[in-house]
Parts: sequence; C-alpha cells; structure tokens
Amino acid sequence: MDQQQREPQQGDLHWRLSSHPVTLITFLAFRISSLLIYLFGGLFIRNNFILVFILTITLLSIDFYYLKNIAGRRLVGLRWWNEVKGDNSGDSHWVFESSEPGSRVQNKTDSRFFWLALYVQPALWVGLALFAVLKLEVFWLSLIVIALILTVTNTLAFSRCDKFGQASNLASSALYSGGIARNLAGGMFSRMFSR
Repeated sequence: MDQQQREPQQGDLHWRLSSHPVTLITFLAFRISSLLIYLFGGLFIRNNFILVFILTITLLSIDFYYLKNIAGRRLVGLRWWNEVKGDNSGDSHWVFESSEPGSRVQNKTDSRFFWLALYVQPALWVGLALFAVLKLEVFWLSLIVIALILTVTNTLAFSRCDKFGQASNLASSALYSGGIARNLAGGMFSRMFSR
C-alpha cells in the first residue's frame, strides 16, 4: 500500500505552522502543567498535599497571567483588563480589546490552538471537580474551585473580546445579563465571609 503523507496546512494543529511558535508552546506548557501537577503530583511528591497545592496554584497563576497578557495578544490579537475608577467610589469596569479584522493577519493554527486550549481546560477542571465531589475530597475541591475561577475568568473574558467571532454571545450573556459568573462568584464569596 502506498501511503502519502499529507503536508500540514494552515489551520492544522501542528505547532510548526504557528506564527509565534515560542509563545504557542509556552502557552500550551502552562495550560497543561497545572493539570499534570494536580493529577500526578502526589505520585512524585509523596502525597504532600501542601506542596502539590502550592505548585498547582503557582502554575495556574502563571498561566492566567501569561494567557491574559501575552498569549492572547500575540496568538489571536485579543486583550482584556479591569479598571477601577479613581473617584474613590471603587467602581470597576471591564475593558475588552480586539484588533480590527483587517489590521492583523490571523494565523488559523494559532487561533485553533488558542480557542481549543481555552475551552478544554475549564471542562477538564469541571470533570475533576465532579470526581472530587464523588470521592468527598474537600481539600482537593478547594484547589479545583480556584482553578475554575482562574480558567473560567479568562475563558469568558477572551470570549467577550472576540466580538467578531461566535464566542461573544455566550460570554456576554454570562457576564452581563446577571448570569453564571456573577451568581457563582457571589455565592462563593458570601458563604466564605458570612461566618
């Protein structure tokens, strides 16, 4: 049988097709590393919960920062941030920024990797949360809740930034119509500080 190898084409999930391969590999490494430390850290760190917790939180924080400030801007041309008004009212508002469709050449490979990794990681953390609930692992569940807050915040914010794509409708309904994110965060924080 004669098997022909197909050359990778723009849009395929192949890192060599990326316009920013170092950014892409670093982005994927941070996305994967926190999950790997959570899943396999106990095996290599001899069941030391505190060290696995600290390493996972550190990797999640680095991932949050890198995705928000570097990878989103370089891979898909999107940025977001939160500004607090300086009039002593303490009010804040979210700022979403997207490059104009014609001003930037969009690399389909970068875009596919970015959106796939952005949506898959929170889904994996939700699966791990269900598993932790079933096993009644309350301490591990606290780590998963922190992971979900960080990953879902980035996911919703970047979806909102993507005003020229399909994802903005989901994010705007979740962020602005009194939706999921506000209810989830409000419920968690009110329970934490009510005692």
